[in-house]
Amino acid sequence: MDKFWRAEEMIRAAAPPGVEILPVEPCPEDFLRSVHSAGYLEKIRTGALDTLESLKLGLPCGEELLNRSRLEVAGTIAAMHAALADGLACNLAGGTHHAFPGRGEGYCVLNDVAVAIRHLQSTQPERRIVIIDTDAHQGNANHAIFAGDRRVFTYSIHVGKNYPSEKVPGSLDVPLPRYVAGADYLEQLEATLAPALEEFDPSLAFWITGADPHVNDRFGQMRLDDADFARRDNHVLDLLKKRRLPTVLLYGGGYNREREHTARLHADSVLRAASAAQSWRTV
Repeated sequence: MDKFWRAEEMIRAAAPPGVEILPVEPCPEDFLRSVHSAGYLEKIRTGALDTLESLKLGLPCGEELLNRSRLEVAGTIAAMHAALADGLACNLAGGTHHAFPGRGEGYCVLNDVAVAIRHLQSTQPERRIVIIDTDAHQGNANHAIFAGDRRVFTYSIHVGKNYPSEKVPGSLDVPLPRYVAGADYLEQLEATLAPALEEFDPSLAFWITGADPHVNDRFGQMRLDDADFARRDNHVLDLLKKRRLPTVLLYGGGYNREREHTARLHADSVLRAASAAQSWRTV
């Protein structure tokens, strides 16, 4: 998708001093197997998905797709380690919250957040982690993977009657009506996220931002404008910054009718985070 290279160009052009964009190598497959089955990985590699599996994923399978997805996972793991060291970091992709252990859905092949968390838990098993999902669609696979894991809190604010049709309960779901106005969305976000953070008291956050709540998105079914996005981002960043919470920012979905605007929304979220990070350090 062209949103990735377009957003990177925008970020490079406007990033404040000190911001680095670093390359990664593909995530080792043994890391992937902490979440995904070997059989599923082989199906992706060889293009062996059946017709229904291919329709649900929505992407052409093969070695190239697997390698691209391994890079995405590696970016999230690298951003996680950078956030733990410096306070905040971004992956210029990621947030593939519809990827289950044995299947992919909704353009999500590998679950980058889940693999990163399982990788961290192998050395820091007691760390408390929150996944904040402000994408327009419920993070169903993250909810399923971490169901019963008391160390991980899954928060998702999304359209209730939209994709995925079959929801998986998370720690806190905030379902909203179709075509929710920006002001109503923000009211619900502001009323629910802060108490959840206060009660769970995490020591690491993954934030799947999402560009698809925009009024001009093809699939999001929300009505946030650019000003609403700024309010959303600044509210979440303020909450995380006040808690001095190490945070990994990820793209999530975005399918704007004006293709370049998808990239603009993603880039603006990263640039707001980069600005906030100038005075953001962990304790």
